[in-house]
Amino acid sequence: MSFDFDAAVVAPFRMQPGLRRLAPGSPQLTPLAPGSRHQREKLAVLSAFWPQALLCAEGFDPAPALHALAAFAAGEQPEAWQWDGRRAQALHLATAVDTDGRVEQTAPGRFGLGDEVARCLRGLPARWRLAALLSLAFAEDFAVVDGASGTLPWLAVALPSHWAPEAKVGRHFAEVHAPVADNALLLKAADSLVKLVTGPERWERFVWNVTDQPRLHAHPDRTDRDRWRHTPVERAWWRTERQTFVPLPALGQAVFTIQVEVQPLAQALTTRARARALHDAIASMSPAVLAYRGLQSVREPLLAFLAARAAALPSA
Repeated sequence: MSFDFDAAVVAPFRMQPGLRRLAPGSPQLTPLAPGSRHQREKLAVLSAFWPQALLCAEGFDPAPALHALAAFAAGEQPEAWQWDGRRAQALHLATAVDTDGRVEQTAPGRFGLGDEVARCLRGLPARWRLAALLSLAFAEDFAVVDGASGTLPWLAVALPSHWAPEAKVGRHFAEVHAPVADNALLLKAADSLVKLVTGPERWERFVWNVTDQPRLHAHPDRTDRDRWRHTPVERAWWRTERQTFVPLPALGQAVFTIQVEVQPLAQALTTRARARALHDAIASMSPAVLAYRGLQSVREPLLAFLAARAAALPSA
């Protein structure tokens, strides 16, 4: 997993940007194997719910940023992706898409009936097929951050974490984070953050939560609104995101990448220090943050579980 637990889980907990510079050579994209968990869930979403995942603000032309992302992917992950300016090929998926939307299956598929990816792409409007192929080739979801307007004018987000992409497209960074609890630091830094991430440097940040369900796709329309009704804290799940920014300084934009992972909480707590750190972070959350994260109703049993887990784990 790419999530940095020790850097991300600290007490007291604060809602803050938490950006750090990417180390030289650190990849920002994660190629998917055919039939992998991320790919299966993305296929389901892009086949059945694509209007909630593939979104563009009226009047915005995503082609320059999308083509720049395709070129970046070819440079960083050449064994998984090729791009010549007009044609993209996902090598692991044996599927190619031209900029006019033509789909080609270049070899027999390696999972399912063999044509799942091509069939999914052909079911989409032609203008979305390149973005969808990128989404299926890599674990990350994508959004464009526009430096001039401070907005998110384009999204390809199939695996949201309890938020609706269709409610965020075209909105200013500060508006996007307005519902976040204890958001004063985020809102105060909004304009500076947009300027920073659309500059020439590469940045990353980490987000985490304890959740009651294991699916990567957690759109609020398809998750139980009565959280924790069927899941005791002993069977809780550890949901993390590694977020990075691919700089596109020539466009005054950046591509925001989101890599979601979900694993059993007990599996993520490998040492006493980690269990204690998570316990202390949750114990320090305000009521507003606990409610925003869906943890208010399970705060006490979750803290008791984490304390017991810490006592039972080795010190290192």
